[in-house]
Amino acid sequence: MAGHLPVGARPRRIPLIGRREELQVLTTLLAGVRDGMSSALVLVGEAGIGKTRLLDHMTEVSADLRVVRAAGVESEAQLGFAALHRLLRPFLGRLDTLPAPQHEALASAFGLLAGPPADRYLVGLATLTLLADAASAQPLLCLVDDMQWLDRESRDALAFVGRRLGAEAVGLVVAGRADMPGPGAFEGLVVLPVRGLGDADAHELLGQNVTGRLDPAVSARIIADTGGNPLALIESADTLSPAHLAGTAPLREPLPVGARLENHFGRLIQGLPDETRTFLVLLSAAAPENALLLWCAAGELGVPATAADAAISAGVLIHDQRIEFRHPLIRSAVYSGADAAERRRVHAALAAASDQLRFPERRAWHRAEATIGLDDEVADELDAASELARARGGYAAQAAFLARAARLSVADRAVRLVGAARAHLVLGDPATAQAMLEQADPLLVSGDPVLRARALHTRATTDIYFERIGGVLSQLMAAADTVAGSDPTLARSMLMEGLLAALCSDHDTVALKEFGAAVLASPALRPASPTGADLLLRGFALRVHSGYPPAVPVLRAALAAVGRESEVTEHGVRLAALALYAAEEIWDDDAGDEAARLFEVHERRIGALGALRSTLLVRSTWELRAGRFATATACLDEAEDLAAVIGQPSGLAFRVELLAWRGQETQARSAADALVRDLVTRHAHGGLGDWARNCLTVLELSLGRYAEAAAHADVAFANDNAGAVPRALPDLVEAAVRCGEHRKAKEALRRLEERAPLAGTPWALGLLARCRALTADDDHAEAFFAESVALLGRTRVRTDLARTHLLYGEWLRRRRRRADARTELRTAHEMFRCMGAAAFAERARVELLATGEHARKRTPHTEHELTPQERRIAGLAAAGSTNAEIAARLFITRSTVEYHLNKVFRKLDITSRRRLRSVLSEEG
Repeated sequence: MAGHLPVGARPRRIPLIGRREELQVLTTLLAGVRDGMSSALVLVGEAGIGKTRLLDHMTEVSADLRVVRAAGVESEAQLGFAALHRLLRPFLGRLDTLPAPQHEALASAFGLLAGPPADRYLVGLATLTLLADAASAQPLLCLVDDMQWLDRESRDALAFVGRRLGAEAVGLVVAGRADMPGPGAFEGLVVLPVRGLGDADAHELLGQNVTGRLDPAVSARIIADTGGNPLALIESADTLSPAHLAGTAPLREPLPVGARLENHFGRLIQGLPDETRTFLVLLSAAAPENALLLWCAAGELGVPATAADAAISAGVLIHDQRIEFRHPLIRSAVYSGADAAERRRVHAALAAASDQLRFPERRAWHRAEATIGLDDEVADELDAASELARARGGYAAQAAFLARAARLSVADRAVRLVGAARAHLVLGDPATAQAMLEQADPLLVSGDPVLRARALHTRATTDIYFERIGGVLSQLMAAADTVAGSDPTLARSMLMEGLLAALCSDHDTVALKEFGAAVLASPALRPASPTGADLLLRGFALRVHSGYPPAVPVLRAALAAVGRESEVTEHGVRLAALALYAAEEIWDDDAGDEAARLFEVHERRIGALGALRSTLLVRSTWELRAGRFATATACLDEAEDLAAVIGQPSGLAFRVELLAWRGQETQARSAADALVRDLVTRHAHGGLGDWARNCLTVLELSLGRYAEAAAHADVAFANDNAGAVPRALPDLVEAAVRCGEHRKAKEALRRLEERAPLAGTPWALGLLARCRALTADDDHAEAFFAESVALLGRTRVRTDLARTHLLYGEWLRRRRRRADARTELRTAHEMFRCMGAAAFAERARVELLATGEHARKRTPHTEHELTPQERRIAGLAAAGSTNAEIAARLFITRSTVEYHLNKVFRKLDITSRRRLRSVLSEEG
C-alpha cells in the first residue's frame, strides 16, 4: 500500500515550491505588461522540470490580465499554422480590423481567404498587430507550451512577434525542451533555463506529497537520482511503498527519470481498461480544440464516452472545460508508447470523422498516418493537401506532405521528392533539400525531361546555398533549355538565378560566355514587347558574352521598363538585384535611386523582410553617394534590425563604407577585416569580392593611402565584373596617379573612355572628365576639372562632386594658385563637413592649411542619445508620417511608435512634432 495520496486523489497541480529566481523573472515580466510594456521570454528545460507549472502559476496570478494559452501537439507538428490558429482563435473576429496586406496574409494562412501564399513575416506582423489590438483593451498574456512540437510556420510567427514586441502591453512566454529539433527560431530572445530544484526545495516537495514517514536518506537518494526534477520526484514517490519511503525496504527499481519517466507513465496506463487505453491514444492524436472530431472518431472506434472515466479516476486525465491530459508528457508517453497498429486504427478513425471540405489537410495527414505500405490514393490526397498548404504560405507543411506522399507513392514519387526539395529551399533548409534530391536521383534517369529540368534547377539552387558554384551555370542552362518551350516563366527564373550567381561569385570566362550565349538564344525571352526582366536578362547576357558596348542600350531600356508593378511581383528580389547592378553598370544614379525606392516600397507593402533587408543595404550606398549619411545610417540600422528579426547574418561588415566616409578608422578597419574574412575569402574574384575591395578602396583613399587603394581597385579592374568595375575605374585612376603608377592609371582611363560615353549619363561623363583632369597636362587639366564639376553638379552623387572639388583644389594648390585653390578646397571641406565625411573633410582641411587658410577642424557635434530605432521613428515623424504609417513602415505597432516618440520628446526636450524637424536638422 502506498504511503501517500493514492493516484486518483492526487492534487490537480504539483505545488510550486522554490523557484525564487524564475518567479522573480516572471514577476518582472508581468509587472511590465501591467505597466503597458511588452516582453518575450523562452523557458527551456527537460521534460517534467516544471515549465508547465510555471505557466500555470502565471495564469493563476494574472486575473487582471487577459490570458490565452496554446501548446504544440506532436501529431500536428507538420500542419502549418495549426498552433498559431489555436492561439489566435479568440481574436479572429477582429481580423477585419487589420491593415489589408496583414489581413490577407493571416486569413490566407488560416485558409479563410483565397489569395497568394502568405509571406511568413507578414503573418508574424499580422499576429503582432492582432495581439496589440486586443491588448489595447486589456493587457494580454500569451502562454505557449511544448514549443518542440510547434509547427514551423507557427514557430516562425511567434518568434517574429517576440522580436518585435515593444510597448503593446503584451507578454509572450514560450516553453519547451532545450533540445528541440530544427532551426533555432527563438534565437535572440531572452532564455530562462528551468533546472531541477535545490535539495531543500526538493525535500519539501517530496514531504508534501508523501503520507507517513520519509527517511532523509531515501529522500536524498530520490533527489539525487531525479536531479530535482519535480515531476520525476512525485512520480518516483508514487511507485514506492511506505516501507521504501521509510527506509525499511531497499530501493531496487531504477527510478522514473528522463526517458524512464515516459515509461513510467506507460506502465501506469497499461493498467487501465482496453477501451480507456484506446480513448487515450485517440486523445493524444486528436486536435485539442476539436471536441466534436474527438467524439465522432470515438464513435467510429466504438469507444463510449464513459471510457474516459477510468483515466480521470487514475489521474491520467483532468476534466475541466474539456478533457485533457494531466501533463503534456503523458500525451507524449501515450502516443509514442502505443502499438503501431493501434495508432493506425486511431488515425483512420480521425480521418473518417474529418470533414474533407473543412479540414482537408488534417484528413490527408491522418489518412497517411493510418496507412502502411504504398497507396497512391492517399498519396494523391497528400499531394493535393500540399498545394493547399503552399497556397497558404505553409511551405514546411507542403514539404512534409510531399515527402510523406513520396513514401506512399507507386507513381509520381520523383515529382513529389523534387517538390519537397524545392519547398525546403524556400524555408532556407538546403541540407534537407539535398537529401530529397538524392532520393529522387535514381528515379530521374529515364523520367520526364521537364521533371529532370526542375530537379536540375533545384540542385543548382541548393549548390548556390552551399556556395558550390562550379557547375551551377551548366545545370541552369540545361534546365532552362528543357522547359523554355513549355514553361518560359520558369525558364526565365532559372536564367535570372544563373545570372545573379554569375555576377556575385567566381566563374571562368568560358563558362560565363557560354551562359550568356544560352540566355541570348533562349526562346523563353520574349522578342516582341519584352518586359524589364527580359531586357535585364538580355543586357547582362550581352555584357558577359559580347562585352560592354552592346549591353548598354539594353540595360538602359531595362531600367526604364523595370518599374512595372507586375514585374516587381513576379520576380521579386532577383529582379531588384539585377536592376541595381544595371544602374551601377551604366552609372545611372537616377535609375538606381528610383529602383531602390521602388523595390523598398513594394517589399514593405508585402512584408518581404528578407528582400527588404538586402534593398536597404543597397539603398544605403545610394544615400551615401547623395551625401545623406544620416539616412544611410538609418537604412543600415533598419537592415540590421531586420536581420535580427529574420535570423540573417548582420554586423559591422555591412557598414564599412559608411565608417570609411565618416573617418572612423578603427571601426572601419575592423569592418573591412570582417569583409575580407566573410566575403573576399569565399568570393575571391566574384562580384561580392570586388564589392568588398571597392569599400576598402574608399577607406584607403579617404586616408590618403594611395598605394593600398590602387592595389584593391586593380583587382576589381582586372576582374571586370559587371556592376563592380564602374566603381573601381575612377578610384583606380586617382590612386594610381597619386602613387606614381601612371601606366595603370592610363589603362584604367582608357577603359573609362570606352565606356563612359556609351553610358552617356552626367555621372559617367563627370567621372571621365575628372579622371582626364588627373592625367592631363597643365594646359588641359583645368578645363576637365571644370567640366567634371558642371556635370556632377547635375547628379545626385554629391560625394563624387565634393571629391572633384577636393582634387581640383589640390591640383590648384600644387600650381601655387592659392586663392583659386582656397575656393575649391573650401567648397569641398564644407560639403564633406556637412555630410559628416570626416576623413575627406580632414584631407580638405589639411590642404586649406597649406594655402594659408585655417579651416575649423570638425569636432563631432553633441547628439542626444537616441537609439537607432528612436532615430528612425523621429525622422519619419519629422517628415510628416503618422504613427500608423510609421508602424506599417517599420513593422512594429502604433503603441510602440508612441512609446518611442515620447522618449524622443523627453531626450530632445521638446513637446510636439513641430519641433522635431528643426531639432534633428540642427543635429546633422
